Amino acid sequence: MTEAQERIHWFQKLMDNPWLLLFLSTAILFLSYTIWGWVDLMSIPPATLP
Repeated sequence: MTEAQERIHWFQKLMDNPWLLLFLSTAILFLSYTIWGWVDLMSIPPATLP
């Protein structure tokens, strides 16, 4: 085999690691839903008290 065939691209290494993909997907979902929740809370006007 030549050196060009033996080299593995970094993206293929990333896609071949299921634990890293699980961690990344969980982290991305956690961060996006947390940010979405904070934005939603900040967009609610303060309640007026009677």
